Amino acid sequence: MAKVKYYYDPEKLAYRKIKIRKRTKFAYAALFLVAAALFGVLSFVVLLNTPFFETPKDRLLTREIENYKLQYAILNKKMDQIDEVLENIAERDNNIYRVYFNTSPIPEEQRKAGFGGVNRYKQLEGYNNSELVINTSKRVDVISKELVIQSKSLDEILKLAKEKNKLLSAIPAIQPIKNENLRQMASGFGYRTDPFTKVRKFHEGMDFSAKTGTPIYATGDGVVQRADNTASGYGNHIVIRHGYGYETLYGHLSKYNCRAGQRVKRGDIIGYVGSTGRSEAPHLHYEVHKGGEVVNPLNFYYGNISAAEYVAITKLANQENQSLD
Repeated sequence: MAKVKYYYDPEKLAYRKIKIRKRTKFAYAALFLVAAALFGVLSFVVLLNTPFFETPKDRLLTREIENYKLQYAILNKKMDQIDEVLENIAERDNNIYRVYFNTSPIPEEQRKAGFGGVNRYKQLEGYNNSELVINTSKRVDVISKELVIQSKSLDEILKLAKEKNKLLSAIPAIQPIKNENLRQMASGFGYRTDPFTKVRKFHEGMDFSAKTGTPIYATGDGVVQRADNTASGYGNHIVIRHGYGYETLYGHLSKYNCRAGQRVKRGDIIGYVGSTGRSEAPHLHYEVHKGGEVVNPLNFYYGNISAAEYVAITKLANQENQSLD
C-alpha cells in the first residue's frame, strides 16, 4: 500500500493530503525507465570489456590470438637455428674460404646491419601484440639481408675458385727441360761472369745445358706472344704470356714448335735447344717475369721435381760461375 503524504495548510489550520498529478507520475516513471536503460547499457558495455563475460566469438578470437603467439614463438626458435647456421657459414667464409683465396673478409657490421631511415614497421604499431610482431618482422628482414650478403659472397668465392684453377695452371711451375735430358745446370739467377767480356754482370735467368735438339716444354698455360729472333742476344726465342702478370722467355733455340698467337698448355713441346744468338754452347736460357720484373725461376720448379732434386739444383744454381750467354 502506497504511503499517503500530507502537508500543513496554515490558512485553514489543518493537514491536507498531497495529491500527485498523473503527468508528474508519468514523468517520474519515464525518468526511472531512462535511467534504468542507461544503467543497463553501461553495465553491459563494462561486462563486455571484462574477462568475466565472453561471447563465443570472443573465446574464438582469444584462442586464435594464443595460437598466433605460439606460431610466432616457434618462428623465432627456427630463426635462432637459422642464425646459428648463418654464423657458422660466415665464420668459414671469412676465416677459410676468403683466407685461401687471399681476399678481404666481410665485416661483421656489414653482415648484421639493420635498416635505417624510414620506419618500415609503422603499420604494425598500435596493437596489443605489436612489439612481438615488429621484433619478429625485423629479425626476418635482417636474416633475409644476411642470406643475400652470404649468397653474393659464395658467388664471389666460386668465381675466385675458378680463377684460382686458371691461375694455378698459368703459373710457370715446371722445368723447361726434363732432368734426364740435362747435361748440367750451367748457370743460375744472379750475378755471373759474362762468357764474352769476362765482366761480372746480372744474369736474369737460368741456363740449362743440353744437346742441340733437346725438347723444350712450356712451363705453364698461356699464349705465345712471340717466336722469332728479333730481340738482341737471345737468338731464336719464344715468349709466352701466361696471364696474372706472368711471362716466360726461352732463348737460343735451334727451331720452333709453335707460332705467335698459339695457345699452349703446360708440358707442350714449344721448341728445341740450340745455340743461336749470343751463346757460347748449346743450352736453353730461361727467364720468368712477374709483373714486368724478372724473378728467380728456381722458385717455380715445384711441379715436376722432387725435394732432393730441388736441393741439388739449388746448390748448382747458386754457384757464381760463368754463364753461357
